[in-house]
Amino acid sequence: MRLLPLAFISSLAAPVAASDLVLDWPVDCTLGDSCQIQQYVDRALGPATQDFTCNPLTYDGHKGTDIALPYLSDMNAGVTVFAAADGTVVGSRDGMEDRYSTGPGDPAIKGRECGNGVLLRHGEGWETQYCHMKRGSILVQSGDKVTAGTPLGQIGLSGNTQFPHLHLSVRKDGKTVDPFGPRMEQNCGTDIGAPLWADDITYQAGGFLGSGFADHVPKFAAIKAGTADQAPLPAGSGAVVFWAYAFGSRSGDQLMLRIDGPDGPVLEQTERLEKTQAQLFRAAGKRIHGVGLQPGRYTATATLLRDGEVIDDHRQDMTVE
Repeated sequence: MRLLPLAFISSLAAPVAASDLVLDWPVDCTLGDSCQIQQYVDRALGPATQDFTCNPLTYDGHKGTDIALPYLSDMNAGVTVFAAADGTVVGSRDGMEDRYSTGPGDPAIKGRECGNGVLLRHGEGWETQYCHMKRGSILVQSGDKVTAGTPLGQIGLSGNTQFPHLHLSVRKDGKTVDPFGPRMEQNCGTDIGAPLWADDITYQAGGFLGSGFADHVPKFAAIKAGTADQAPLPAGSGAVVFWAYAFGSRSGDQLMLRIDGPDGPVLEQTERLEKTQAQLFRAAGKRIHGVGLQPGRYTATATLLRDGEVIDDHRQDMTVE
């Protein structure tokens, strides 16, 4: 998976002050592979949306960093959430169901939009909050002392959420702080302060969560569940479909899907995306008459382009026998 370089060179930013919080990566996943940052803190004033790079990978009023898993099957397998820094547990909640929310007005989550989660206090007015965790996974309780890397629980689907992810909020003296640029008086750009992260984290301006083969166009629910990929298809199948699951698309982006088979190109499709979406999928397929799908190696590629530049590409291979 191709990742764009950071919009800003961290070595040119001012060093983190001694009084600032230093954060370790809080999820047992590999960014750009088994997880993605789907949304950042909204730094814009008013109804506009703006992440720390001045791009719109956020939504109005969003106060945290969303680290998303591709599929519900990943969540079900269990992905650990860690304390991002040393601290004391000052609150936790467990027992809320893992399910898709019907929206901010959902009566089942009113006043509990964070879902199952943990609140840590770190001193000097700093605190971190971990939301949308899996029911029955919380491992700590109020009063516990933790160190950076202590397991707190697992990523879930509780509270106000439409996809399995960790929502990490960082606050200083009760006010939201963006860990990618803690100087909140600046909306975005180069004068927002050094990131609070202990390690460099690459900014990805949208891309792919996954892809797969099938003999029909799958339902979005099956893709999100992680059950849509039928590879390898058997020889003789009457159709071949390649689907790609993406995040962070913008109006005007182009999404290209291509399948190459043992005898050369099978299909190629390019679509101009008409609207900005947090998540989407597209599929391209071909009916195969006669003896059906031939044995051999099939390679499918998905490419997301923005203003002629490749934002991300994704490859899937399949051997038909």
